Amino acid sequence: MDIIRMEGITKGYPDHPVLNDLNLSIKKGECFTLLGPSGCGKTVLMRLIAGFETPDAGRIYIDDTPVADLADHIDVPTENRGLGVVFQDYAVWPHMTVFENIAYPLKIAKVPKDELKKRVMEMVDIVGMNGLDKRYPSELSGGQQQRVALARALVGKPSLMLLDEPLSNLDANLREEMRFEIKELQRKLGVTVLYVTHDQEIGLAISDRVAIMDANGNIQQIGTPWEIFEKPVNPFVFNFMGIANFIDVRRENGAFLVGNGNQQMPWPTLPEGDTNKWVAGFRPSDVNISRDGAGLRGIVRRANFLGATMDYLVEIDGTHLRTAIETHHAIAKDLVLKAGDQCSIEFTALHWFEAEQLKGVHEE
Repeated sequence: MDIIRMEGITKGYPDHPVLNDLNLSIKKGECFTLLGPSGCGKTVLMRLIAGFETPDAGRIYIDDTPVADLADHIDVPTENRGLGVVFQDYAVWPHMTVFENIAYPLKIAKVPKDELKKRVMEMVDIVGMNGLDKRYPSELSGGQQQRVALARALVGKPSLMLLDEPLSNLDANLREEMRFEIKELQRKLGVTVLYVTHDQEIGLAISDRVAIMDANGNIQQIGTPWEIFEKPVNPFVFNFMGIANFIDVRRENGAFLVGNGNQQMPWPTLPEGDTNKWVAGFRPSDVNISRDGAGLRGIVRRANFLGATMDYLVEIDGTHLRTAIETHHAIAKDLVLKAGDQCSIEFTALHWFEAEQLKGVHEE
């Protein structure tokens, strides 16, 4: 069953269209992530669901109840939509203790004091803040403040949680820790989560399904994290989901040749059809590099030591690719290369795209 249904949503500002005739459904109980570049409209979409903004056209349903429909003059206030919202900047009140911050929604709802205390302390326990309920935000770490914001949003027992880049202000270690805690909270409480972010790792780690939005506010693909990463529908999705290599491949007399040279693409399943210009897409991890092995011959143009890995930029007949190899493996196999060294390249995975599809896609 869908908890959110958006039909024909259009939203824009003077000289700045954002969303145009967008349709989206989110299932009850899932963790759904809107993933896209900054400025693509994903936060606007969340604000429309929350009721902070009104669509120019279209309808929004929560639990099959219309909450926004300009044509029928429906615009249900945020506080009546049964939502919990957590923002990027936490928005915890500095003059209130942890307890008072979490209790605030219940106080506004005039929940009796005994029940209020019980529910707040339950939430303090759930988010791992036991013994800290009397502290002020200035006495807490960034991760602890984010837990307070989550607890405050959850204490009202919402059916839907909206999270807008809630971890972007945390350091890398805390981000990793908190993303798993959010997923665990979602499972424990059975709440539906709509998570808005531009961070691919977070989107893959916590989501049941992911929607990829492009810079123009269009949804390019919806699927499980595995489907999005392993079966991208176009070069934009493939490129957005991590470091991507694209090398030009042309068909001449039935052979598939790389770049502007005469080396044939070493891949068993070549694309069919009448198209003569193709692009092979792959990740740095999909490349095996050797000094004199089988595959395409190339030249190392850049070599970087990154600690755990060696990162190489390789030129093959006028086209370039990046590959990475674990440093200890590179040392053991005599693969610590330098700029100017010749090498061989083989592939373990490839995605084929017609060259025309790559127009407008940023290439690494």
